[in-house]
Amino acid sequence: MTAISMNMHHLENISLRPYNTFGIDVKARFFSEAHSEEDVVILAKNHREDDRPLLILGGGSNILFTKDYPGMVLKISTKGIRVIKEDETSVWVKASAGEAWDDLVKFCVVRGWGGLENLSAIPGNAGTSPVQNIGAYGVEMKDTFCELEAFDLESNRKMTFSNEDCGFSYRDSIFKSQNKGRFIILNVTFCLSKNPILHLDYGNIREELNAMKVVQPGISDVRETVCRIRSLKLPDPAVTGNAGSFFKNPFLSSQQYEVLKHNFPDIVSYLQDGKIKLSAAWMIEQCGWKGKRIGNVGVHEAQPLVLVNNGNATGLEIINLSNDIRQLVSQKFGIMLEPEVNFV
Repeated sequence: MTAISMNMHHLENISLRPYNTFGIDVKARFFSEAHSEEDVVILAKNHREDDRPLLILGGGSNILFTKDYPGMVLKISTKGIRVIKEDETSVWVKASAGEAWDDLVKFCVVRGWGGLENLSAIPGNAGTSPVQNIGAYGVEMKDTFCELEAFDLESNRKMTFSNEDCGFSYRDSIFKSQNKGRFIILNVTFCLSKNPILHLDYGNIREELNAMKVVQPGISDVRETVCRIRSLKLPDPAVTGNAGSFFKNPFLSSQQYEVLKHNFPDIVSYLQDGKIKLSAAWMIEQCGWKGKRIGNVGVHEAQPLVLVNNGNATGLEIINLSNDIRQLVSQKFGIMLEPEVNFV
């Protein structure tokens, strides 16, 4: 068997509570942390020689553990952000998979490189951002994504994926759907603009900028505003366990939307990619769930999309709450909400 890097140590029966933002207390039978791409490749190759299941863990911000994990959990903790190319208008930035996403955003914004500022303050790591094509305030990761490198557990080799190769769609990619669990993302490269175009018309970004009396905003103003909005609407995982938005916003055709709007004239919606995106938060609130608490779990009082662990909740308690919410929304609006969080 290939030798393990001196920086890697296999631990046994380790609590995963510190490694998931929901704060669910389950154990991993085996646990290891990779601090270099070499560590990742070595452990992945070793994994092919045994029958233990393997779970790749980034920032733990989009995962809900429902039970102890019987195999190996590999925590990706690789670091590094560097410019690999630039010209008069653009700059290409490569980030290691273990870099905190918001650290990457900050790195780019302070240098005046635009494209990621609307995605400020999103928890998680750079390497997990392509998995569900993270998005916020009218911007998605795919808008600036250039390419990524990943290790293929089936062919035992590194591969490069372009934007098109990743099959990005709303909160989805090939890494979340048809090729789930096959690839370990090693690094991600973004193409950012030196002359950024600001996106201010989603949510209340422009309203907040006006309140701050910012007449000619730049990307740093947008980042500051997004961070403030998110801090007011979303609970801090270090205080209250959560995974951010638990549900996806559903999309409808224009025809489906008109029928629903006839019955619910105040329904909140947005136009995106030729379809109507509904506000799942609005529908959840209309069903009376906003701020509701049931034992160890509940719905956040400021953002109904966020389910919270009020103390010692189990993953199954969170799932049961989400199922109750989905059922009531379906009964009222005829729409079955789809979870954004991955269940393990």
